[in-house]
Amino acid sequence: MADKKPFYITTPIYYVNDIPHLGHTYTSIACDVMARFKTLDGYDVKFLTGTDEHGLKVYQAASKAGVDTQAFVDKVSQNFRDIQPLMNLSNDDFIRTTEPRHIKAAQGIWNKLVEAGDIYLDKYSGWYAMRDEAYYGEDELTDVDGKKVAPSGAECEWVEEESYFFRLSAWREKLLAFYEAHPDFVQPEGRYNEVKSFVSGELRDLSISRTTFDWGVPVPGNDKHVMYVWIDALTNYITALGYPDTEAPDYKKFWPADYHVVGKDILRFHAVYWPAFLMAAGLEPPQCVFAHGWWTIEGQKMSKSLGNAISPHDLVERYGVDASRYFLMRHVPFGNDGNFAHEDAVNRINSDLANSLGNLAQRTLSMIHKNCDGQIPHPGEFLEADKNLLDHAQSRTLPGLRRQFDKFMIHRALEDVMHLVNEANTYIDHQAPWTLKKEDPERMKTVLYVLAETIRCLGLMMLPITPDSASKMLDQLKIPADARDFSAVSADSAIPGGTPIDKPEGIFPRIVEEEQQQAAG
Repeated sequence: MADKKPFYITTPIYYVNDIPHLGHTYTSIACDVMARFKTLDGYDVKFLTGTDEHGLKVYQAASKAGVDTQAFVDKVSQNFRDIQPLMNLSNDDFIRTTEPRHIKAAQGIWNKLVEAGDIYLDKYSGWYAMRDEAYYGEDELTDVDGKKVAPSGAECEWVEEESYFFRLSAWREKLLAFYEAHPDFVQPEGRYNEVKSFVSGELRDLSISRTTFDWGVPVPGNDKHVMYVWIDALTNYITALGYPDTEAPDYKKFWPADYHVVGKDILRFHAVYWPAFLMAAGLEPPQCVFAHGWWTIEGQKMSKSLGNAISPHDLVERYGVDASRYFLMRHVPFGNDGNFAHEDAVNRINSDLANSLGNLAQRTLSMIHKNCDGQIPHPGEFLEADKNLLDHAQSRTLPGLRRQFDKFMIHRALEDVMHLVNEANTYIDHQAPWTLKKEDPERMKTVLYVLAETIRCLGLMMLPITPDSASKMLDQLKIPADARDFSAVSADSAIPGGTPIDKPEGIFPRIVEEEQQQAAG
């Protein structure tokens, strides 16, 4: 529909010198959940992810592996692309910075910066952290065992070379004015203050080219230089919209992006350098950069030496796709650091999904199938308790979910969903349809109808988080495909009495630990 409001969300593009881990998975799932929510709520959504494939680290990783650099990035990029079907991601595009369309876009924005007078050639000398692909000022470094270490913990080395520079220093006041005019540009709020504080200090001009290696986008007119990986990488967000053609339909529709979702370690690049590049090129900055926290594993930092990194494959094998998605979104307020503990995952998945939501659906639909001739019963007159639960399901919950999603507070939205689940479980216990079966069969039918309708609304609300499981829930209620969006969360779309259903099967299995299985055996 032409009148749909556009919504554009991006993950950072993942650096291909390593394999995907929990951090990458978390960011991608969060963006997918938001993209699905907005799609269900009637928006025209574009969801972008991809891989960042240039820079010295990639070149050195390929050399160390003894393979051609392009062959190396082809292989590692595929590892990230494989996350999409594995974690049931709904992205519309997967961008690679080695693609011709991206090289054209990166050179396009470079030329705009040259035309604006914001790029000049000089010599660079300074402290460089290869791990971060970033330069740091002397005042930002600490001495550790005789070595210079960046705030990120990366080791720095002194580098001297000819370089093109971007006049970042000229953008200090303009950036501060932009932040003042757009207080929601950086989220959460603590990160906004961090960015403002950084820009309020002395902004140095930024080195934006390299001559010591050639694995990158050639600088237009001087192919002795390749672009600094960050000016190349950040441009991906507009490459995917057709830039440098600012009349391209997707560019006109979706830019500026609603959300760039990034890890807090790359906030400076997205919230300082990127808006400066864009404004210098005569383009609008994105509407919001949302920086999420880092995960520890069982209380320890993820690291290769500890061998404690969790891959997306580990998650799926241990918990299943939907349960993994639910736990990651429910466990930590988005923006905070979080700790991944197996015991927490099992407890949360079993408590919320298996025992609460899954059990509600299973026992309700089993009773309907067994006691109502295999079809949704026709309800009688609704009592106050029935009206309260129906109102909560059909009217009161979704507006709250919208408010929470608009703040990226997905964990709070899931608390609201579980509140409705718990209310439905309390209702079934109080109404006791198993007793009504003997004492008042007509009242039993009304109670089971109210529960079936509540489950329908819950199934719709869970579609962004647990898409396969929620779809199975709606399948069991025989909800047609064209009635599976948020416009159907209303009394007007209530499930018709007389709808035939099949014998239900469990949707959210309990996770049973091996020791329990052995004890039971």
